[in-house]
Amino acid sequence: MVVDEIHNISQRTRAGAEVSDTLKYFSERIPATFVYAGIDLETSELLVRTRGAQIAGRFTLVPTGPFPYGDEWKGLIATMEETLILHDHPPRSLVKLDRYLHNRTDGMIGALSHAIRGAAIDAILNGTERVTKDGLDAIPLDHAAESVRPARKPTRQR
Repeated sequence: MVVDEIHNISQRTRAGAEVSDTLKYFSERIPATFVYAGIDLETSELLVRTRGAQIAGRFTLVPTGPFPYGDEWKGLIATMEETLILHDHPPRSLVKLDRYLHNRTDGMIGALSHAIRGAAIDAILNGTERVTKDGLDAIPLDHAAESVRPARKPTRQR
């Protein structure tokens, strides 16, 4: 069972405490593997005080980061490209942009998904039915992804 955005649970509110207790209850009684995902959990209020100590005592913290560039990244792009239903999209054209996509998104899967999805929507709306590097470049990414990129050089007007 995957629970995302767990950093939003506040132990300071009654509702947050109830959610925390429910997650603890589920983990003790449901024979499943639980994965709780969140940002900066080691410094969040989720793991403080009595309830937080109980949660911290039942789970292992596995820090993660951006996806490294390599075969898994290339496979991720290939898998995402296979899901595109565009009439004129050349097969494996996104796989050929794997290094560019990694640099553009800093290896963040959310930013990658946003860029590909946005470019695909634009391709449908403009009738090209293909995702291109120019189309990907036109999609603004989240602040975190954009802030790691070097500033774009201004294009010359002709």
